Amino acid sequence: MRKSSYRLAAALAAVALVVTGCSSSPKDEASGAADKQLEIFTWWAAGGEKAGLDAMQATFEAANPDTAFVNASVSGGAGVNAKAVLTSRLEANDPPDSFQAHAGMELDSYVKSGKLEDLTSLYASEGWDTIFPADLIKTLTVDGKIYSVPVNIHRANVLWYNPATATKAGITAAPVTLDEFFADLEKFKKAGVTPLALATEWTQAHLLDWMLLATLGPDAFEGLYNGTTSWTGPEVAAGIKNFQKALGYANKDAQNLDWPDAGKLITSGKAGFFIMGDWASAQWQSEGLVLGTDYTWAPAPGTVGVYQWLSDSFTLPIGAKNRNAALAWLKVCGSQAGQDAFNPLKGSISARTDSDLTKYDSYLQAAAAQWKTDRLVGSTVHGVMGNNALMAAYNSAVGKYFTGGFKDNAGFAKDLAAAYEAGKA
Repeated sequence: MRKSSYRLAAALAAVALVVTGCSSSPKDEASGAADKQLEIFTWWAAGGEKAGLDAMQATFEAANPDTAFVNASVSGGAGVNAKAVLTSRLEANDPPDSFQAHAGMELDSYVKSGKLEDLTSLYASEGWDTIFPADLIKTLTVDGKIYSVPVNIHRANVLWYNPATATKAGITAAPVTLDEFFADLEKFKKAGVTPLALATEWTQAHLLDWMLLATLGPDAFEGLYNGTTSWTGPEVAAGIKNFQKALGYANKDAQNLDWPDAGKLITSGKAGFFIMGDWASAQWQSEGLVLGTDYTWAPAPGTVGVYQWLSDSFTLPIGAKNRNAALAWLKVCGSQAGQDAFNPLKGSISARTDSDLTKYDSYLQAAAAQWKTDRLVGSTVHGVMGNNALMAAYNSAVGKYFTGGFKDNAGFAKDLAAAYEAGKA
């Protein structure tokens, strides 16, 4: 992928002016009067995620005061629970008016099953063709048609830790290499601190995704998805061995926790390192914690100079009951006002190249700069590299490996290979 650049910005009245000033799509006026309701489906039910959604809701309501906003969020990290509910609704021909989907192969799943409207004309009328990075648009495009509106860019490969806990363990700088990472885990262990915070199945898959990238490097990692790197070859075997080693340092109750619970092990000083996406920072800020004091960050070890990314986007389902309201929502999603209200609270950078970085904290400003300079590699677990079928099988394989005591490395590699094949079926 080519390297690409990138609170409410004004009073609500000003926001309304910005959004309502957008031009209309050729299809906008097909059903006449404005809809009285808008149902939005996400998994942003708490913390910084909900705060970000609330800010974009406020932006929408300022521009559409006569439309009732219905938040149909389903809680659960990475959308595991939400996607199950969404699948049932789509199969029953009862779609929400717009739903959240990751850019990349996850979105492709919905397009190929005939669930989404083509938004190419909306991109043209709103001028998004030149505002969103071209390579991001490619991940939203199937057979030359664009099917979703990106609201952000997240970074998946981030190392989070508590500076005071690290100092207690004798760690004075973030690890850069995997060797340094494992050496620091040992330091935490000797200091009586759980070395690595971990939660339920999808966070384990998130950890594996980073570990494979760190072990294989970006070219061989991408080769896993274009057929040039074997899932059962020596490179993946080395990655699984490193993953197995890391799991040995994790909290034993991981299966009973979701990612915010694992994050609290870091901020409370009970655990040393946490490999998690940058939505973690927004969660902690929503709890009143201070970046740089209560927690800090570094690129995940072994991936310095590599930006493993994902992007949340919103769709227009075929059969949406409030189609005009959904189109109005998508205009807010793609607008500068909407994105600069949403992203500082969500813990992500804007998908637009013209965002106002003065509204973003020091981490997000650094992330925006690194998005422009780092090697960009898509996330598996968050939909860029894997479709829904692949991700479901991938998460299941990880869960089986973890609950089995992470012993059968060869069997695990075969299960990951089968997950990849499931995504191709």
